Formats: sequence, structure tokens, C-alpha cells
Amino acid sequence: MRLRSLVPFRDAGALMPPGFGLFGLHREIDRLFNEFAQGIGPNGQQNLVPSIEISETDKAIEVSAEMPGLERKDVEISIDDDTLTIRGEKKFEENQKDKNVQHSERTYGVFYRVLQLPPGIDPSSIQATMSNGILKVTIPKPAKSQPKKIEVKEAA
Repeated sequence: MRLRSLVPFRDAGALMPPGFGLFGLHREIDRLFNEFAQGIGPNGQQNLVPSIEISETDKAIEVSAEMPGLERKDVEISIDDDTLTIRGEKKFEENQKDKNVQHSERTYGVFYRVLQLPPGIDPSSIQATMSNGILKVTIPKPAKSQPKKIEVKEAA
């Protein structure tokens, strides 16, 4: 018996090329997971997800987000039930519509980041600034509750 007779035959129009095998499937699954982790969407289009940095001091939490090419009017920040949402849109440049772009690695579209905040944040105390494509959101920490002794009184 020939070994080839045990291997399923695939024609040229098959989903997997001949010789793809188990290792090829493994490589393809790894590639898909890597693209997902890097924010690459269908057709190799990279998703617009701003990189963030979260730092903390004694008095505040600071969230910095890289948003190159965006202006203040393109960004919206909201807070709802201890959840901070940063939403924005990078629009296609109008002056490029008449050009025949051959290759572009720039990304356009709507994006958002959602961050869970500690409970007790006062939404009116949050401040946001944007300069040179960096958004900084400063969130004052809520005051810690101090332990209080309660005196036990004699019942009447």
C-alpha cells in the first residue's frame, strides 16, 4: 500500500494549498491570533486603536492616549457608572480623494477605548487636555473613607 493513498487528495481550487498540512494550519492560526492581538482587521487593514498609558499618583489617575493626526473636536470622552469611554474618529482627508493612492498604511475610522475606574469617582472633577496628538485625562481619586468609632449608648 502506498502512503500517498492515505493522504486526502486536494485539487487546485481547494481552500488549503497542497502540502499545507498540519504545520501550515498551525502557522495560519498563529498568524490570525497575532493579527488580532495587533489590531489588524479583515483584508490586512489595521484597526485604529490608540495606545494608552495609565499612571497613578497619591491624588489622581492619569490616562494618556496617543492620537496622532486628531484634534480636540475629533475626540469625545464620557463617564458612566465608573466606566470611562474615549471615543474618536479619524476622517479620510478630503484633499486625497482626487489622488490615485497606490499604497497606504494609514488608518481611518471610528475608535473607542473603555476603561474601568475605581468606584466613587466624581465625574465633574475629571479634566482632559490634548496637545501634539496626546490626550491626557486626569481623574482625581475619591477620598478614602476614614474609620469612625461609634459610641454605644445605653438604651432608654
